[in-house]
Amino acid sequence: MLKANGEREIIIHGVDVRPDAVGRFLCDGFDLVPTGASPGYVPALATVIENVRPDLLFVQSSHEIETVARRRAVFEELGATVLADGVSGIVTAGDKALMHKACAEIPVPQPEMLLPRSLDEFVDGARELGYPSVPVCFKPPVAKGSRGFRILSAEVDRVHELLHERPINRYMTLPEFEGLFRGVEPFPELMLMEYVDAPEVTVDLFADKGEIVFHQTRTREEFLTGLAMAFKTIDRPDLVELTRKVVRHLGLDYYQSVQWIGGKLLEINPRVSTFVYQEDFIIPYLGIKYALGELDAEGVALAQSRVRFSRRSVRYYDQVFWDE
Repeated sequence: MLKANGEREIIIHGVDVRPDAVGRFLCDGFDLVPTGASPGYVPALATVIENVRPDLLFVQSSHEIETVARRRAVFEELGATVLADGVSGIVTAGDKALMHKACAEIPVPQPEMLLPRSLDEFVDGARELGYPSVPVCFKPPVAKGSRGFRILSAEVDRVHELLHERPINRYMTLPEFEGLFRGVEPFPELMLMEYVDAPEVTVDLFADKGEIVFHQTRTREEFLTGLAMAFKTIDRPDLVELTRKVVRHLGLDYYQSVQWIGGKLLEINPRVSTFVYQEDFIIPYLGIKYALGELDAEGVALAQSRVRFSRRSVRYYDQVFWDE
């Protein structure tokens, strides 16, 4: 969609830790770099920037956004505008427990949450939240793509699950959890939460030092292996205003996806996400124009007015072929 901006030709040079990363085949050039957590990541990325001399460094992965934000001066000295800033906001948004604690100060609606420090505290907390009468859920404070997320329900039917469901199931009973973690030391850091069975809504946005510049609101319609696979745009000014409060309070910058469930704050992804694109409203490209000083307040308002609440998106699998 950056290539399809309709205004100018964009040359994209990609980097990844894997030589067969699919994004490589969408780029005009490509280099291998270490993982974002590696000590060699910043020097390797700086070498790429020194060789390629891009106008702008665009960070896509949440595994790298904090590192780049902390070391942005390294890349800016090489002449690249860096789309990563607001380290404290990135840290808070990336840790769901920190985020919930910080946003309780505003406040905004959030699911009830406990932070058990032991298995016994976990079991007591589950019952405090209503188990077995109602389901509860848990997840690690730092995780991606539903990793570590499970719903505790007393109504699990393992025979039905085995015979009729895919072998990826989010449900388990509290006794099953106890059996897994009895004797495990140290007890893992988990958020034990009220389970909200309601549609998820995401406000995708580009921010400038705690103020929303562009935004778009979408639903998450279908899921496959923990990932949303279909979306539609909607008009939810109430959630946009709540999101505005969150963005201001945390001082968030650049690209963010703020997720709500049943009107309650679920999580924040401090990075580009699965936007619903329009030919005339491409949030990543608009963010680039804004960062380069090409959009004033009038241009921002005009872009925002183009958002259509009839837009739909479906993700699907594809293949690429190449010779080594």
